[in-house]
Amino acid sequence: NQKCGGRKKTVSFSSMPSEKKISSANDCISFMQAGCELKKVRPNSRIYNRFFTLDTDLQALRWEPSKKDLEKAKLDISAIKEIRLGKNTETFRNNGLADQICEDCAFSILHGENYESLDLVANSADVANIWVSGLRYLVSRSKQPLDFMEGNQNTPRFMWLKTVFEAADVDGNGIMLEDTSVELIKQLNPTLKEAKIRLKFKEIQKSKEKLTTRVTEEEFCEAFCELCTRPEVYFLLVQISKNKEYLDANDLMLFLEAEQGVTHITEDMCLDIIRRYELSEEGRQKGFLAIDGFTQYLLSSECDIFDPEQKKVAQDMTQPLSHYYINASHNTYLIEDQFRGPADINGYIRALKMGCRSIELDVSDGSDNEPILCNRNNMTTHVSFRSVIEVINKFAFVASEYPLILCLGNHCSLPQQKVMVQQMKKVFGNKLYTEAPLPSESYLPSPEKLKRMIIVKGKKLPSDPDVLEGEVTDEDEEAEMSRRMSVDYNGEQKQIRLCRELSDLVSICKSVQYRDFELSMKSQNYWEMCSFSETEASRIANEYPEDFVNYNKKFLSRIYPSAMRIDSSNLNPQDFWNCGCQIVAMNFQTPGPMMDLHTGWFLQNGGCGYVLRPSIMRDEVSYFSANTKGILPGVSPLALHIKIISGQNFPKPKGACAKGDVIDPYVCIEIHGIPADCSEQRTKTVQQNSDNPIFDETFEFQINLPELAMIRFVVLDDDYIGDEFIGQYTIPFECLQPGYRHVPLRSFVGDIMEHVTLFAHIAITNRSGGGKAQKRSLSVRMGKKVREYTMLRNIGLKTIDDIFKIAVHPLREAIDMRENMQNAIVSIKELCGLPPIASLKQCLLTLSSRLITSDNTPSVSLVMKDSFPYLEPLGAIPDVQKKMLAAYDLMIQESRFLIEMADTVQEKIVQCQKAGMEFHEELHNLGAKEGLKGRKLNKATESFAWNITVLKTCPCVFMVEGIIFLWVCTH
Repeated sequence: NQKCGGRKKTVSFSSMPSEKKISSANDCISFMQAGCELKKVRPNSRIYNRFFTLDTDLQALRWEPSKKDLEKAKLDISAIKEIRLGKNTETFRNNGLADQICEDCAFSILHGENYESLDLVANSADVANIWVSGLRYLVSRSKQPLDFMEGNQNTPRFMWLKTVFEAADVDGNGIMLEDTSVELIKQLNPTLKEAKIRLKFKEIQKSKEKLTTRVTEEEFCEAFCELCTRPEVYFLLVQISKNKEYLDANDLMLFLEAEQGVTHITEDMCLDIIRRYELSEEGRQKGFLAIDGFTQYLLSSECDIFDPEQKKVAQDMTQPLSHYYINASHNTYLIEDQFRGPADINGYIRALKMGCRSIELDVSDGSDNEPILCNRNNMTTHVSFRSVIEVINKFAFVASEYPLILCLGNHCSLPQQKVMVQQMKKVFGNKLYTEAPLPSESYLPSPEKLKRMIIVKGKKLPSDPDVLEGEVTDEDEEAEMSRRMSVDYNGEQKQIRLCRELSDLVSICKSVQYRDFELSMKSQNYWEMCSFSETEASRIANEYPEDFVNYNKKFLSRIYPSAMRIDSSNLNPQDFWNCGCQIVAMNFQTPGPMMDLHTGWFLQNGGCGYVLRPSIMRDEVSYFSANTKGILPGVSPLALHIKIISGQNFPKPKGACAKGDVIDPYVCIEIHGIPADCSEQRTKTVQQNSDNPIFDETFEFQINLPELAMIRFVVLDDDYIGDEFIGQYTIPFECLQPGYRHVPLRSFVGDIMEHVTLFAHIAITNRSGGGKAQKRSLSVRMGKKVREYTMLRNIGLKTIDDIFKIAVHPLREAIDMRENMQNAIVSIKELCGLPPIASLKQCLLTLSSRLITSDNTPSVSLVMKDSFPYLEPLGAIPDVQKKMLAAYDLMIQESRFLIEMADTVQEKIVQCQKAGMEFHEELHNLGAKEGLKGRKLNKATESFAWNITVLKTCPCVFMVEGIIFLWVCTH
């Protein structure tokens, strides 16, 4: 984490330009009137430092020094058409130094009938937000009396605070004890520390040269607003409320649809949100949401970063068992390290409550003919086998109703094996799955079919019923690894005796020894599974990544930690999930980054312990390599945009010593997945701020295989002594919700920390759009690279190559249509001054606001032609609007062409794929006839699988955007 992708450490000494926080439009105006230095950006790549101020009469913006006359070095507020945050004008896009300018510090003022731009850069994102919020507020009220300078006393928020104060002022004197005021603010905002509230009252009273400790109504309201207003939330509220200081139902509905990605939202649903979260009675009755209610709503579970659909079982559970990742525990009976830790029944309770679906039981002989579970490095503490299976029976299906696998490590004598069988049959009853596998089948049963079943994994005797006992290889994995590492190891495994009764409890999870993939693919039965040590699995994953993936399409693989991990540290499960390994056993008793990944991964799909693997890793004919560092066949990369805005209530690192409560936090964003996706970036450090540090930094990551990607947010202390860890949260990419989200941080041991959050903005796009004009050539090169995922490979067999050649043209047509559509959308976003991450809904809302005349009437009409929405001008319109209409028409044309041609192009691709698949069974024979063998034959097989993957995947994705665009336009 300290390296964080090699990014240089930077420090922000103050997130705000002054000690006073921004809590109202009045604060913004006051700051602008005082003025500050901004950088003025010109199209010729020059940047000038200028001091900008707002006139005291609020009518003009001025700057100095300037070669112009003083009366010309100004911009009238009445001439301003629009204020844009970010680098979203031609000046920024064309400026050669734009890469050195922070996106969140840039803003532009568009003015005049031709929408000329004044492009500026602040020294921090906070300052930029103050100017943008203040200017938008002035512009929206330029035709109305400016009454806000009278103060904030008549705003809905202050009216509510007055009623709160009056209700607590039992004497009715308009004054109360400081203790009472402190307690009242703590009731309204439980996250605030008492010392901080008292300090604020002292500051206010000192500024007024008061000696008394009694608090007036005005002082109470001032303290509350300064303490409880989060500037970043205030700026957001002003932005989405069209520069009001509250949201009405219509504002909230547009915010939820355009920014948060909520569908089917209605005005009644928005009014219900307002009634539930608005703190003032007046607001609830009139239907508006002020800053405090909006903050509460953003902090609620309704705005959580985790998709609520994934909090229930949302995946297809009818696939074979081998097609799922399975939540698995190693040495489940331990609650400490595996070297000397005692056996404890609580290990099973903890694992099962966390949704674990594969647990381990290492059973040995006990006294009085009672089998026991114990750590054989610490025989002094043990638990009886019966008590363990009774606990398992009680908790087996509390967190999940899908099948539970018992990995049985049998070290018992024959008599005690029979006792084990009797006890399991008695305790588990008909939950035990002992149905014999059908040789006619090719794959394991599904989790759906095996619901509420307990499956025993273990060794099995030959099927001859006359054999009542026999020898099998020992399941003692740690001992086996020790023998293998010994200089005297001769390749032979230790044998143990197994009774028929215990053998018969094993059905579809029979343990067998791995030899090599060629032998396994020929002779292994689908109900047989191999266990791999971490060391062995790592070697195989590095040497035979494609073979490992193909093997796991049909067979279960279990990976267990190295015996060298005597401290019970954890392996990285992602390394083996990338190979398709289903059961990666983790030491649940050992917290840390690896366990964070495991816990975060299995939060999806309702936490049921089963996660469906990507189709590219399940399809019988498909190409995927676990070690890929480039493009995947048929999979279009996505761009993940994460803006870390702020943090809330960060605690001091628990292991820190000899240090005060003040911390210097920063945030690391880690991307875990296939090697091509792995990345890490960090924010600046915010000094001495744990309550509400403002980061305001945006990061972009390319995600090639979203189904296997995870995001881990880590908050660390840059000025630590002993311990730097503050909190973390790990989430699968597929569970991310777009928009403004709070991220609930977890402690080192994985517990959710109350009120400790990160505030972030999430956006996912199909690719990076826009960019500067002189860099378009780079964008084109990137576009060509992206196209690689649709390129077909030469197999070396003319008959098959000729079939795939037929698909080249329709594939090119499909991608051309998709990219033309994307380029048309990017163009109109740029004209609207929107960043590439903006949604289509936001684009259309902005477009509609630009097509309004000065007297607030539309300059165009919406006309449906052949079910497509066109815009036609109502008379003469300015050149700026003509450009927008032209861009909109192009977007409609590309969308229409894509949708109308989609079925035809898709049918051609599907036919080629079907024709190619007819050669699948004969591929090896055809290759042998053509003289292909060894590496060349393997390469031909890989290329065939690549081509089939491309043809299967591409038709499913290339027409989606056109359909989405049409839906947004018509709704």
